Amino acid sequence: MPWRELKPMDLKLLFIADFIKGPPSFSALCQAYEISRKTGYKWVERYEREGPAGLEEHSRRRLTQEWVVPLAVREAIIELRGRGETEPGPKKIQAALLERFPDQAPPSKTSIYNILKKAELVKPRRLRQRVAVYPKPLQKAEAPNQLFSADYKGQFLTGAGVWCYPLTIMDHASRFLLACHSMASTNFQETQAVFTQVFREHGLPERIRTDNGVPFASKGRAGLSQLSIWWLRLGIIPERIAPGRPEQNGRHERMHRTLKSTLPSPPAVAWEAQQRHFDRFRQHYNYERLHEALNQKTPASCYEPSSRQYPEKLPEMTYPSHIDSLQADCSGIVNRRGVRIYVGYVLKHQTIGLEQIEDGIWDVIFGPIILGRIDVRDAIDGYVTLRVLPM
Repeated sequence: MPWRELKPMDLKLLFIADFIKGPPSFSALCQAYEISRKTGYKWVERYEREGPAGLEEHSRRRLTQEWVVPLAVREAIIELRGRGETEPGPKKIQAALLERFPDQAPPSKTSIYNILKKAELVKPRRLRQRVAVYPKPLQKAEAPNQLFSADYKGQFLTGAGVWCYPLTIMDHASRFLLACHSMASTNFQETQAVFTQVFREHGLPERIRTDNGVPFASKGRAGLSQLSIWWLRLGIIPERIAPGRPEQNGRHERMHRTLKSTLPSPPAVAWEAQQRHFDRFRQHYNYERLHEALNQKTPASCYEPSSRQYPEKLPEMTYPSHIDSLQADCSGIVNRRGVRIYVGYVLKHQTIGLEQIEDGIWDVIFGPIILGRIDVRDAIDGYVTLRVLPM
């Protein structure tokens, strides 16, 4: 029964007529009219409920229509958006509409947003590129040198009119303050110099915990930065707290609160005197101030230097024999048998490991850090994409 020779209404009436006659099977009837059984049952139900009129085409609009916003309410939404020094969002506008039009329910927040967007009153928000999440749970430290914590305390303007960025490094278990330095910036070279001094004096820790800011982390592969790459080559595992979770480095934050209480307000100390103030604080914090968490002992009485000495020459990253070791070039690209893998510019000239998981599939690693996974069969023009593994 060709569809093109019949109007839709004619087809439906013939279908119902054949249904009333009693076909061999409903499936065969639907197949003869080239419709699904669901459509066939719908037509029969409408015919039995409304007669032939029920077979007419129904509106395809949703049964539950979204709020149709009256013109007066639309104008009020636009007016409220531009009122005052700030731009209220849909939630605040919705509350204001409830006061202005108490006899009717206000539009949904989504409807208000769509009206503002159509009126070009919503500025597109630039998406913030975040640092990769640290993949492992943070571990506790029960003994000195298992974990150092480091952070830049909030910057402030000194009496010399220069910004100061205090860099603090603390042993997590003993709370021994290893460093408290006045820094003019947070760049890699100056930060590395302070850590080098700490490592020479106190030895190397097993791990270092920081936040996700510069220079501890970057937006590159696995959140690695020049500083954390240097730590990894020294055999130190970098840990990063979750974004917006300073309590995961709570001991360090508590020390910062104590440090802040000793600073003059406003901080009018000259730059030359600032470090002397930090040195006095470190002396008091480590050797004089008793800590309740340490059973009223001082941090100095609970700390001892690490047995792992700072090496005079930075060691290269090494891997077990079953892992292929490859050198990244000056662009951060690793070449393995004609397959080129981009691991990130921050890893240029570093030794990268490739560990085979199964046939054609490899994990790309830097020390203990998994950068991602590749499937060499996905290579296009000699390049293969490094896929990030789910956490």
